[in-house]
Amino acid sequence: MRVAIGVLGPVQAWDEAGQELALKGPRHRAVLARLVVARRRVVPVNRLVADLWTEPPPDAVGAVRTFVAALRRALEPERAPRERPRLLVTEGPGYALRAEPETVDAWSFERDAEAAATLPPGPAAKLLGEALARWRGPAYADFADEPWTRTERARLAELRLQAVEAEAEARLALGLAAETVPGLDAHVADHPWREHAWGLLALALYRSGRQGDALAVLRRARALLAQRLGIDPGPALRRLERDILDQADHLGPGPGGVAQRVWAGASAAYDKAVASGARVRLESTVGLLRGLAVTGGPGLVAAREHRLAAALAAEELGDAELAARVIGAYDVPAVWTRVDDPPQAAGIVGVAERTLAALPPEGYEAARARLLTTIALEARGAPPAAEPGPLPRGRRAALEAERLARSLDDPALLAFALNGRFMQSFHRTGLASDRDATGAELVELAARHGLVTYEVLGHLIRCQARSALGDFPAADRHAGATDSLAERNELPLAGVFTRWYRVLRRAATGADTLAGTEAAYRRAARVLDGAGMPGLEQGLLPLALLSLRVARGLPAPTDAKDTAWGPYAPWILPLVILAREGDDGRAPARAALRALPDPPGDLLTEAMWCLAARAAVDAGDRPTLLRARAALAPASGELAGAGSGLLTLGPVDVWLGVIGAALEGPSGR
Repeated sequence: MRVAIGVLGPVQAWDEAGQELALKGPRHRAVLARLVVARRRVVPVNRLVADLWTEPPPDAVGAVRTFVAALRRALEPERAPRERPRLLVTEGPGYALRAEPETVDAWSFERDAEAAATLPPGPAAKLLGEALARWRGPAYADFADEPWTRTERARLAELRLQAVEAEAEARLALGLAAETVPGLDAHVADHPWREHAWGLLALALYRSGRQGDALAVLRRARALLAQRLGIDPGPALRRLERDILDQADHLGPGPGGVAQRVWAGASAAYDKAVASGARVRLESTVGLLRGLAVTGGPGLVAAREHRLAAALAAEELGDAELAARVIGAYDVPAVWTRVDDPPQAAGIVGVAERTLAALPPEGYEAARARLLTTIALEARGAPPAAEPGPLPRGRRAALEAERLARSLDDPALLAFALNGRFMQSFHRTGLASDRDATGAELVELAARHGLVTYEVLGHLIRCQARSALGDFPAADRHAGATDSLAERNELPLAGVFTRWYRVLRRAATGADTLAGTEAAYRRAARVLDGAGMPGLEQGLLPLALLSLRVARGLPAPTDAKDTAWGPYAPWILPLVILAREGDDGRAPARAALRALPDPPGDLLTEAMWCLAARAAVDAGDRPTLLRARAALAPASGELAGAGSGLLTLGPVDVWLGVIGAALEGPSGR
């Protein structure tokens, strides 16, 4: 059972179902709190006695041991009587709490607040909001008067105030000025000595189009600082006041100010000037959907929902040229190789194919290239062809689209076609170098012609490819370039991929313990919440955690936790059977392996084959070992799964060695 411990408020503990655990009396909770303060370090029994009593009773040491025993029963109820404790341990002269950081609210709050400082505004605001939500009241609320909590309470309180202000800064960077005002107003009312907070509130008001209110806030700050502390505002506040009076350009009008008024005016003018049934509205709609898609979250979900409807509406008008423009205008860069909504993707492919057939036979090369690229993108993830023969439709479409695009002087069209080529570059394993070349061409082309979203895509592709090739210094450079471009151009989805890449790097280089890397993956998974990419989110965290275990020779987990495998379930099921049933599971595992389809041709193909190979070795299944060896052999020299930029199972050559040794041993049944 995984226990959560809370000290950001009254000291409490909860089980996995969220039910509060009975910690008995106040001194039991005091022992637990004192061990949390120690942050996994040993607290000697004599120190606990001194902290718990002003005048210790004669049997104080025995009482502490009684408190510890009761806490152990509450925190580890499933532990057998003579089994060693794993959470509250005896070590040397005292006790230590060996909890993982994510299970103690104060520790996870501090960790996430620190991590948010390295993220773009969107993920940072989300992570800080989650971190601040862990506070249920003042830290160690029921031990506020104890000397041993004083320093820690003050430190956590200051970190909380900093996190509130950092979240406000991130929200301001996202253009949420008006929404940020109420929280900042309450914050400065409670903490009037925090000049930075006053400045943020004034800036939020200014960017909401409330210049007068912004100046009034700064005057209020001046008066309160003088009354309560006897000081004048510092240079930063004085400079901000001057800048607001001057309407300095560097303050930015914010979406709540000039930009919002421009948008409202333009929208109203469009509604008046363009008839509701006009065909041009369909093309304008796709332009809006394209902009929505790159914002991530609800915007991406809405864009997907309306995109197929717009394409079908254009097709119904019977104008193939218009339909081609509407379908092809949705040239949103894509880096993840599994579709988020397969039925919708099939619908897009269908309307694109029909429109392609309806175009006049001569001319319209650009329209054809866009339709073909759309087909290539939406048909991604098909299993690699096992036998020679005609190329799959998606790959044929990608090759023809690229040929047409290269014959035209249209950089944006070529960038779109290169995205299609990338998505169709998984017809076999071992093509990381080819994808790296595609990414390099995209970066150069996009940088030269100001195609920012494709420049980001190129860097992400190169980050993935260099990871697959084990070149992490180069991958780091591309991740850094991605973050820089994304922050300057408000592209929050890019940060999801770079956040996961940095955890992959830790896993691949052994820069952390298993527990530490698992915790980092759990933190990275939080940024997927609400990102609008279910095809990426489903099953990814459990798969990443499993990859850590399998790469270290550990069995798959068998309990219900972290086992929502999503689309990866068929390749994981044999491992779960073996972990759960031991030798008795060999026959059913072999049956599952022999029914196993080839994995989709995507960024995780090698990872799926490695999982199948691990199960085949343990189950003695020779046919699957032969299939896995044939599939993995072209990827010799790469890191399995690392091309995803998300996870890895280690060098492919190691897996080929494991498979070879198993094939040379006793024959699988």
